Amino acid sequence: MSTTDFYTEEEVVKLAQNLVRIPSHKDVPGREREIGKYIYNYCRDNGLEVAMQDVDSERKNVLIYLRGEGKGRTLLLNGHTDTIPPYNMSIDPFKGEIKDGYLWGRGSVEMKGAIASMMTALLALKRKGEKLQGDIILSAVVGEEEKSDGTEKLVQSGIEAQGAIVGKPSDYNYAVGHRGLEWLKITFYGKAVHGGVTEEGRNAILMAADFITEIEKILYPKIKKRFNKYMGGSDINIGRIEGGHRPSTVADKCTLMIDRRYIKGESISTVVSEIREIIENLKEKRPGFDAKVERMEENIMNKYYHFYHFTNPDEEIVRTTIKKLKENTGKIPEMTIKGGWTDAATLSYYGRIPTVITGPGNFSYSHTADERIPIKDLYNYVKIYADIAEEFCGEKIQV
Repeated sequence: MSTTDFYTEEEVVKLAQNLVRIPSHKDVPGREREIGKYIYNYCRDNGLEVAMQDVDSERKNVLIYLRGEGKGRTLLLNGHTDTIPPYNMSIDPFKGEIKDGYLWGRGSVEMKGAIASMMTALLALKRKGEKLQGDIILSAVVGEEEKSDGTEKLVQSGIEAQGAIVGKPSDYNYAVGHRGLEWLKITFYGKAVHGGVTEEGRNAILMAADFITEIEKILYPKIKKRFNKYMGGSDINIGRIEGGHRPSTVADKCTLMIDRRYIKGESISTVVSEIREIIENLKEKRPGFDAKVERMEENIMNKYYHFYHFTNPDEEIVRTTIKKLKENTGKIPEMTIKGGWTDAATLSYYGRIPTVITGPGNFSYSHTADERIPIKDLYNYVKIYADIAEEFCGEKIQV
């Protein structure tokens, strides 16, 4: 019998709605605490083996198991329970409304929808009454939108699997790589004086302007030449500038915040050194120029870096994912180049687990004012995940 005989569209949609209705962003007291409890209780009440994994005093990963015979490959499914806050959303972020074939709300596509599909896939396989050779583990982790402390904890705990899937939205396609992520802050130091005697001061905002000009002239052209077919192009974005006190005072301080996406062949040390080199050159050319570069604390994980992700396309988990996406959609899926950073990097680089990214929904709806996910994707991805698990984890045994 097909896996679709053991779950319904209503079941997975209702589960996704309930997950969306539980706020789990950084400004909520307890953050992911309540959604973790909901997932734990839902799995326990439906007969799945489930456990909590402490990340800090309040926040916990939820680990869900479907045990096999212990003779096949272990598959790890991974999704994060946190979301970004509901910044200026045009819809009710936590209503979980169904309209025009979509589930709407914060986290619907990024990525509570995928967690709902994964949970339902495990339930469907359990109800099917077949025991696989290998185990399936679903990790519903905390903190991906910031320091990825959930998946970091998972890897540090010694999690083992021969393949993993991270359920980021991919529109029935897949990814085996993406860029690393680093946030840098450049601080410029001037001298404050009255605006009537500007020649006696040093304007930190003008220093920042000189720095930006040099970035555009020198660093941008270099970075734009760097490309990896699995990760995309190296990139840099100046995302925030702040400085000065009032119009009639020369600014004694100015800060720039930079998002730097790097690829294979680059590293955090080379990323920082390129910025530092521009600063040193400006110090030589412009008397009084003073600045420093530092990594932003908000983006630094506890022990790991936001490293780039890469899994060899010849890995079994990649081949199985491609095969099952093709069987379920009738077309060959495309290998995409993800725009954002994901927990796949921590799993593949630090955990040494070959990892593929594929999940319901379209990435373009992530973090948007009208975030949403197609109902049909939620339903279809239950079977896609179950089909991948059945093949990857080995021959089925009727129990």
